[in-house]
Parts: sequence; C-alpha cells; structure tokens
Amino acid sequence: VLTMEYPRPQLKRNSFFSLNGVWQLNDLSINIPYPPQAPLSNYHGIINDTLVYQKDFILPIDFYHANNQVLLHFGAVDQLTKVYVNNRYIGSHSGGYLPFYFDISSSLNDGVNKLVVKVTDSLSHDYPYGKQSRESHGMWYTQVSGIWQTVWVEAVSKNCIKDLLITPSLTGINLKVNTEASRYTVTIENNDFKKTYTAKDTDITIDNPHYWTPDDPYLYTFSITTDDDYIESYFALRTVEIKKHQILLNDTPIFLHGILDQGYYHDGLFLPEHPDFYKTEIMNIKKLGFNLIRKHIKIEPELFYYNCDKLGILVMQDMVNNGEYRFIHDTVLPTLGFINFKDTRYKNTLQQNIFKQHMIDTINHLYNHPSIISYTIFNEGWGQFNSDEMYQICKELDPTRFYDTTSGWFSQKNSDVVSRHIYFRNKILSTNLERPLLLSECGGYTRPINNHLNSNKKQYGYGKTNSEKELTDKIEKMYQEMVIPSINNGLCGCIYTQISDIENEINGLYTYDRKICKVNQQRMSELARKLYSYYEKKSGLS
Repeated sequence: VLTMEYPRPQLKRNSFFSLNGVWQLNDLSINIPYPPQAPLSNYHGIINDTLVYQKDFILPIDFYHANNQVLLHFGAVDQLTKVYVNNRYIGSHSGGYLPFYFDISSSLNDGVNKLVVKVTDSLSHDYPYGKQSRESHGMWYTQVSGIWQTVWVEAVSKNCIKDLLITPSLTGINLKVNTEASRYTVTIENNDFKKTYTAKDTDITIDNPHYWTPDDPYLYTFSITTDDDYIESYFALRTVEIKKHQILLNDTPIFLHGILDQGYYHDGLFLPEHPDFYKTEIMNIKKLGFNLIRKHIKIEPELFYYNCDKLGILVMQDMVNNGEYRFIHDTVLPTLGFINFKDTRYKNTLQQNIFKQHMIDTINHLYNHPSIISYTIFNEGWGQFNSDEMYQICKELDPTRFYDTTSGWFSQKNSDVVSRHIYFRNKILSTNLERPLLLSECGGYTRPINNHLNSNKKQYGYGKTNSEKELTDKIEKMYQEMVIPSINNGLCGCIYTQISDIENEINGLYTYDRKICKVNQQRMSELARKLYSYYEKKSGLS
C-alpha cells in the first residue's frame, strides 16, 4: 500500500510520519489513501455526498519537541474539506486535486489524537472535476470522492523552510528559499564536485553543466541547512523555448512524440496499487518510443512527477477543467468543422474565479519539476472563457514553459502553439501562423482483449481493430500518412490517445489492468526511431 513512500521528494525531511492505512469512513473501515470507489480501498459502504473520516493516531515520543510545529498534510481531497483534531476545528479547503496542510500543534495530546475529516463531494462543476461522472460511460469515468492521496504529518521549526523556487538555465539555477531563518547554507554535492552557498536568493553557476534530457535525465541533488531545519532536494539544468515553427529543448529542436495519460487504474482509480508502478508505466511508455506524456485533465501525486524527472520523460500538464461540458457546442460542431467560436460569452463568475485560482495554484505547485515543459489551459472548449487573458496570466507567472491555450479548437489570439485534434481520418496538417504545430490528440483505435475488459457495457473508442498486428498497422499508417508529412508544414509534436484502456474506453496501448500490451512493442519503437530521424533531418540536426 501507499504507506511509507515520502510524498514530497523536493522538500524532504526526516520527520515524515504517515497516517495512511485503516481509517473509519461513515463508521466503516477504509484503506487510505484510496478513494471509497476504488477496490483497493476495501470500503463496502454506500457512498454519499457527505463523507466523515476518522483516524486515531499516536505520534512517536521523539517526533517533536516543545518548540516545534506539527503540520498535517493532505495530498488531495475531493471536493470540500473540513478538518478537526481532538474536537477542535483546524481549517478547511476546497478543490480536489492539489495538496494542502494545517498547523495542528496547539490541538495535539501527548497520547491518542482523534482526527476527523468531513468531506462534501457533490461533483459540483463549480470546482475542477475532470472526467469524473456519477456513472461511468464512454469518455466519462467513475467519480473519485474524498481522500485520494497520502495523509501525513511532519515536525518543523518555527523558522522552517516553507518552500523553494528553482528556475533552471543551461549554466545553473536561480534559487529562492522561502524561510524566516536569519541564515542558511545550500550545499550541492554530486559525484564530481561540492559547492556551498549562503545567500537567500541566489544565482548558482554550475561548472561543466550536465543537461537534463529524456535520454540522459541528470539530476543534481542538494541540501539546505538552517540553525534548526534541514531539507534535501534536487534540480536539473534544462530550458524550453519556442522559435518560429520549432520547440527547443536545451537550444536543440525536439519532436514531441507523446502519449495521452489520464491517470486511471483498474484497482485504485486515481492511484496505482504502489508508487513503484509509476516507474513501471513510465518505462513502458519509453520502451514504446515515446518521449512525452500528456497528463490529461488530472494532477498526480508528486511522486509521479519525481519519477518523470528521474527516469526522463517530458510532461505536458493539463489544467483540470471545471464548468459545463456542452456536447453539441464542444464536440459535435467542432467535429463538423465549426472551430472558431469566441470564448468571451461564458459568464459564470464563480466558476471562472475558481478555475483561475486553481490554474495559478497548479503552476506554483509544479514549478520545480524539470520534466514539465508545457501546460494545456483549456481542452476542447470545456469551461473555456477569456483564454487570451488566462494565457497572459500563466506566461507572466511561469515564462519557462510553453502553453497550449486551447487544445483542439476554439483558439483565440494567444497561444505558443497551433493545437489540433484529429480523429477518424488521416489528414496532412498545416498552419499560416509563425508557431509550432501540435497534433495534441489523435488515434484512439480500439482493440478489445477478452478477460481484460472492465465490464460488459458499451465499449468506446475511435476505430476498431482485432489483433496486435492490425492495431500496430493502423497506428503506423496514421504516422506515415498524417504525422510525418505534416512535419514539412511545421508539425513539432503528436500525442497519441492513449496509454491504457479506462473502464469502457478501450483505445489504450495497454489493457486497463496493464497486463497486456496491445501493440507490437518492437515495431512501435522502430516507428519512433524513424519519426525522430525524419524530424532531425528536416531540422538540420543530422
């Protein structure tokens, strides 16, 4: 179970104490951190909109001293949360995808402590909800309620290191440390050197810099010491830039050969059985020849991004949509070619303010991960409003990544790429704009595998195949007829739908249980090699 893995590798302390394991939910047992809808939660009760969790815990004797603070962390709880410790109200949080914490020092007992977490999850569309649905069907999946990430506590000093901001270049980093400590020491110690710095906000130059790439994901480790705090962290040297029709990684043009990943698992829903599976999934994706994951309308636990950093896979991170999905407006009409609607008429101020704040919080939360090179702001018009303004906010907040403002259609003026979704046909793409062209969704061909289907309900996808050869043939044909020819017109990336089946949507390259790869791995790897080779030749790199 997800019990003892340290949940925050970029700000790691020794005082980690996990509260995962058996809790009570509405007076029945549940295995945290899995949501009650997931088989791995072992929850056998009725799941209502109101969820009341209880957990008794005793902190180790040497866990903290009188002058320490104890912080209670939640990786994610969906949607509205109120927290109580020993019958004292601690605080509240709204939204279901980002971490939060409270100082619970003044409410603790020396012995047993009672933690109560009251959650309301009505699947309100005011808040980010992604593809969650009351009933799974088609591209809509099982709702995930309540606690679905690690719950943990740590002891920190009053002047602890609260956060880091790491901005990389090709010669070093700019490091900002959020702390009230009067002084601290930064120590970077890798195989071939050791350096020490003492300034709060500092530019750190690295001798003989070793760049981070998917083929060579080199990470520098460092520690920060104050009078009463010590943390460990890491960074990488890499840059991302747009120049006319190309995306540059470390000043070198790169073709983004990506796979859509929605982060659903047959036994844990929003979580795999164990975080080690993140490593397995990322390596499976790399073995198929892909160099990028588009993390689709979901924010993962930090351990996922840490493994992307460590193992070398680029990430295009979607914002999580809220607001209403309108089938005719957002899918039918664009499919028929009506893709130029304005997005200034949508006027739900509450939903707009919630989306905007969640977007800002997402960027701040994920800022330090070198694997993340891009963000998608809106996808296929879902909840889309004032996208040009949202682009400006993101670009000012984090100019080190590029932004696909409107993935698929309904583009306005501001975006770093021209983004298209093409299903059901192969079409050579082009653009008149001085921007890279991104085929941000395509493919989606189905192949049902008996005894590995989620249910007997109607299956969903974008073109049926019946064998490994037939599916691999169809994918190869799509790349040969649409993707490779479009490189001549400025195509810089292609994202195939998708890495695995999800419930009744069976267009994955793997089955939902990840036990069977549905394509020929060797042929997929060779296809990727040809794709990269063609792009490098066109870009003058070979």
